[in-house]
Amino acid sequence: MSTSTTAAQAWPAASVLDGAYKKASWHLIPFIFVCYLFNYLDRVNVGFAKLEMLDALKLSNTVYGLGAGIFFIGYVLSGVPSNLILHKIGARRWISVMMIAWGGLSACMLFVNSPTSFYVLRFFTGVAEAGFFPGMVLYFTHWFPTQKRGQVMALFMSAIPISGLIGGPLSGWMLSHFSSGQGGMAGWQWLFLLQGLPTVLLGVGVYFYLNDGIAQAKWLSSEEKSAMQAALASDEQQRAATSNVGQSFSAVLRNGSVWMLGVIYFCIQMGVYAINFWLPSIIKSLGFQSAVTVGWLSAIPYLLAAVFMVWAGRSADKHRERRLHVSLPMVMGLIGLLMAANFSSTALIVMIGLSMATMGALAALAQFWSLPAAFLGSAAAAGGLALINSLGQIAGFVSPFLVGWIKDATQSTDMALYILSSVLLLGAILVLRIPAKLVNR
Repeated sequence: MSTSTTAAQAWPAASVLDGAYKKASWHLIPFIFVCYLFNYLDRVNVGFAKLEMLDALKLSNTVYGLGAGIFFIGYVLSGVPSNLILHKIGARRWISVMMIAWGGLSACMLFVNSPTSFYVLRFFTGVAEAGFFPGMVLYFTHWFPTQKRGQVMALFMSAIPISGLIGGPLSGWMLSHFSSGQGGMAGWQWLFLLQGLPTVLLGVGVYFYLNDGIAQAKWLSSEEKSAMQAALASDEQQRAATSNVGQSFSAVLRNGSVWMLGVIYFCIQMGVYAINFWLPSIIKSLGFQSAVTVGWLSAIPYLLAAVFMVWAGRSADKHRERRLHVSLPMVMGLIGLLMAANFSSTALIVMIGLSMATMGALAALAQFWSLPAAFLGSAAAAGGLALINSLGQIAGFVSPFLVGWIKDATQSTDMALYILSSVLLLGAILVLRIPAKLVNR
């Protein structure tokens, strides 16, 4: 009698909680997904603009690599303070400000006419974007417990390959369609303008659409709010019981595990940004000269990556296993890069290798965020997540500059792909050094 009564009492609570998670997922993730899609598109569309911009402005591959990478100097310097501001004033206000700022700056890239203006605009766009991604990771911790975040992060971060899937053909079409200089602007200038302005409009939408937390969500019932808040409180207690990280930002800075996570994230991002910034150029070097063709071919790895990311997220949540769902995709990524380097004269094998590399690197990128979020307490999360993200984003400067420098020096990207493979291997090994009990929930 007692057992059946307990089950009868527990079932409605579980049912309410599941319904609340579904409602929150449908309300939040699609909109935030679109915001992140344009965030990533604005960040990496310079890879397609490069196909015309370098010749038009007489810039070298080294200058391009430095300009693509200098974005991340501003990003790294501003990441932690931006996330602390978000934690203080709320996601809705601060994310809105960030999106309006970076969308405007990205559109202003059409005015680039020298290496200096290229560097300056890329730097300040990085400053404006710095808090968005770690802010979104922090924002999800206010809605979903650890055991739900694998799939949530995969769905959210599938915006990266979707931005490549959509952005590749779209960017190729823009370069081709505006090649005759309509309005007195080149195709690459139209590309920056038309991909930057939607972000400004989305930034305005954020202010009116998002809620700062469960308590402010009028679209949830009182019972649903209580169930979600209780689940988050329970998750916080589990995290506090297993975490070795203090709750102040100074404690975060002194913790070796946080810095190791930053190194792992750096390793993943080295592969991701090499793909993002150089995929169109590598495909073009295979003999495909049409910007439209390059755009469609570059969409293939991103399409496969989007599917693989969602599958990996569901698998990680189902099996409550986090480490292998990060390390194995990294190994897959390094194998793909090695294939692309060793068979650089065979277009089909290079495309298979690039597809494997993109699938592995992006799946690892999404699943990585279940690691720090699993043991950083709520008080430490704002600074800790931003610090880890900032350390990883250093790769955004190193990776494109390294590839550009090697490309100029050797007229090939093969050596760069070998180096990036080694970095991914290092990251995969470090992931397995994390105690399973800290993250496998």
